[in-house]
Amino acid sequence: MTRLDIKPLSANEMWQGKRFRSPKYKSYSTAVLFSLPKITIPEGKLEIRYKFGFSSHGSDLDNPTKGIQDLLSQKYGFNDNRIWRITIEKEIVPKGKEYIEFEITSYDTSI
Repeated sequence: MTRLDIKPLSANEMWQGKRFRSPKYKSYSTAVLFSLPKITIPEGKLEIRYKFGFSSHGSDLDNPTKGIQDLLSQKYGFNDNRIWRITIEKEIVPKGKEYIEFEITSYDTSI
């Protein structure tokens, strides 16, 4: 799993109204894109495993998924319509220790 020591951003924090990215999301995008390591994305159908470290018990499990997924597809040059399975997990961590982990693998259609 790849780990980014960056607090996951909720969907509410990403957008201003319906169409405009918030300044917070613009900063988040820059930080994430800069932090992502070089990896090779498999061909064909994909599976992504996410683990988010939140400092609040009230954080929604799936809220940061779309934002990070859009950035991963941008950075690694794949269309996110190739994703066939997503697994999401959360962990509660101390404030200031928030993180994002992800792993992108081939989707095994035999499962």
